[in-house]
Amino acid sequence: MSAHDIHAGHAHDAHDDHHHEVGPHSSFSGYMTGFVLSVILTAIPFWLIMAKVIEGRATAVLVLGAFAIVQILVHMYYFLHIDSKIEAGWTLLSTIFTIIFVVIALSGTLWVMFHMNANMMPNHDMSPAATTTPQP
Repeated sequence: MSAHDIHAGHAHDAHDDHHHEVGPHSSFSGYMTGFVLSVILTAIPFWLIMAKVIEGRATAVLVLGAFAIVQILVHMYYFLHIDSKIEAGWTLLSTIFTIIFVVIALSGTLWVMFHMNANMMPNHDMSPAATTTPQP
């Protein structure tokens, strides 16, 4: 027992310092890895669209969506330090709730916009005969 332990009233034989950890820590190399991956995951889809590598709209949406999901996972792991460890359980649970909320909000928004477009936009006949007024 050291003089500090006696003075502080602690009689610990073994030093236990896991209680000093405030949160997840990362190194400079971890942040740089996340940054480089983020730049790559932004540059590739940008190039795919600008160089017209992907022709079909549906294929482009799927490919861009896949890159976006991977980039979200990179940000969550390297910058937000969210993983499946037991210590990050509440953070992971709140992330899952957020994902569910975003999916519901996006799907509801798209559903409303589709039906508003289909049901509220009039079908205009833009032929020249329809735009002229009859002569008396």
